[in-house]
Amino acid sequence: MEYTNAQIRRQDRLLDKEKAMSLLRNGEYGVLSMQTEEGEAYGIPVNYVWNGDASIYIHCAPEGRKLHCITHCNQVSFCIVGKTHVISNQFTTEYESLVLSCKAHIGLNEEERMSALHLLIDKYSPNDKAVGAKYAEKSFHRTEVIRLDIENGSGKSKSVPKKA
Repeated sequence: MEYTNAQIRRQDRLLDKEKAMSLLRNGEYGVLSMQTEEGEAYGIPVNYVWNGDASIYIHCAPEGRKLHCITHCNQVSFCIVGKTHVISNQFTTEYESLVLSCKAHIGLNEEERMSALHLLIDKYSPNDKAVGAKYAEKSFHRTEVIRLDIENGSGKSKSVPKKA
């Protein structure tokens, strides 16, 4: 993955690569944005897991709008928003975010799909891995896994100094 903030207008708000990788690893959810066959934009929040290398995995039903969009155009955007804090009396918000450009892949082999489900269990249910493994096996036939291969990304953040 190429991480570059060169295109960010506000160079004073860059999220450094170390913090971006932490957000990618630990973020709770991301918004997957795609294009429909009709050319409309379609974005949806989803749970995800990063494999620690160059891919993100998402699970979903074996049919639906996400899959139709990816079949039509597999170039997608994935946005992760980390901590936010509205500072109402200063009319601003502290935030951190990461935007990734990705190629989406469906129709993965069974081994990769099951491995991705175990990564999701490790991330979201670390204290229930045994039960999660049984659940993944039981529901495997009705679960699709999407792999997003990360091509590039950039990140922004804003911190507001505390007033004395």
